[in-house]
Amino acid sequence: MIPLTLADIAAAVRGTVCDGEPGTIVTAPVRHESARVEAGGLFAAFAGARVDGHTFAAEVIAAGAAAVLASRPVGVPAVVVDDVRDAYALLAAEVVSRLPNLHRIGVTGSSGKTSAKDLLGRVLGRLGPTVAPPGNPYVPETVLLATEETRFLIVELGARRVGDIAALMPVVRPTVGVVLGVGSAHLGTFGGRDAIVAAKGELVEALPETGLAVLNADDAAVTAMAARTGARVVTFGRHRSARVQAERVVLDGRARARFQLRTPVGTAEVALRLHGEHFVTAALAAAAVALEYTHDVWLIADALSTAAAVSPGRMRLTDRADGVTVLDDSYSADPESMAAGLRTLTALAAGRRRTVAVLGQMTELGDASAAAHREIGRTAARLGVDVVITVGGSDAQTLAAAAGPDAVHVADGEAAAERLDDVLQPGDVLLVKGSNVAELAAGYSVRSAPPSTGRVSPVR
Repeated sequence: MIPLTLADIAAAVRGTVCDGEPGTIVTAPVRHESARVEAGGLFAAFAGARVDGHTFAAEVIAAGAAAVLASRPVGVPAVVVDDVRDAYALLAAEVVSRLPNLHRIGVTGSSGKTSAKDLLGRVLGRLGPTVAPPGNPYVPETVLLATEETRFLIVELGARRVGDIAALMPVVRPTVGVVLGVGSAHLGTFGGRDAIVAAKGELVEALPETGLAVLNADDAAVTAMAARTGARVVTFGRHRSARVQAERVVLDGRARARFQLRTPVGTAEVALRLHGEHFVTAALAAAAVALEYTHDVWLIADALSTAAAVSPGRMRLTDRADGVTVLDDSYSADPESMAAGLRTLTALAAGRRRTVAVLGQMTELGDASAAAHREIGRTAARLGVDVVITVGGSDAQTLAAAAGPDAVHVADGEAAAERLDDVLQPGDVLLVKGSNVAELAAGYSVRSAPPSTGRVSPVR
């Protein structure tokens, strides 16, 4: 966050300073979670369905916050606005306007956004101060982490309907747009694949003519987006037409990809530390962007090869003391990422170890949900997954039925943990994967179980 007075903030968000001094300077980031507000920071008091952030106003000020962004007076220093979320976005846009030399990079796609953002942050971090926070933070929050020293700002752009990304463009004002792929995530809320294509393309439509669109050559729907932008286009992928390519891709015994990175300015060997062949796409996207700022292919390859997983619940591999290897990919799920998780599971086992998959129900797939779950079940059967436990409602039951007669369906994560007591054996490889509604991320840990059991302990 660049230092701003409350008067500056009020002017930017069309608000009024209340119960505070207009000259008070906000020096720390803006947060909408009270526990994360820092001394000198600003607390955005969202009024949610279950919790109203305004009730924490006095608490955050007592803890050192400079002020609150609120929709009503709260008895402590505040900037009062009509709508806190709108004001949050306006403030982010104001900060971007004050940082004219900031390279702003938007990343979108149906899956893989966080991984690509994390890898890109690692590479560009070699070139200068970079903002690319772990996980998938609220977009204005990410933007407001930028300071005068920041050279690169990398923002993950998700969408659930047409217009969501377009609405964020005045906030981010991207100079580079990366589109990873068009899949089935949120298919139900979008209403169809064409709508997903339209939504993802909103990023490249917003780029200036001096900007850069970085498109996946392995996805025809993405490469077609070149016609929707006046910006320069660079492609990446394994297709021979891609400007930035991966050649001779192989996996090691931990399902980590090694490949030859081929670019117009040279080649270099990349050996990823991330588990799963699908990370090659994210790595190529990161390389394609980085080449706009450096022609040092070896630097890019080294940054990719030393990058570790930084965001939770995304292909985290843990070897437990009881001999079970856990692949935690529980953050979310869609048909494409679910299939990728199953492929990584079987690659890790390499036919020498038993494979166990706890698969939560995928959500927001609309009328395609049953068919998508059935296909994932067939994928598990085709890959030879030894034990399949599905979690959730009727679509999870459909997945179990397609996975084979030995697959088991349970209602929730607690029941899955109970079932695993009787299933897991030393040497097994376990995949935990599902949409957030299945609560697998909250319901499991990868802590080692006592030697007498193989249980994945529920977090209470």
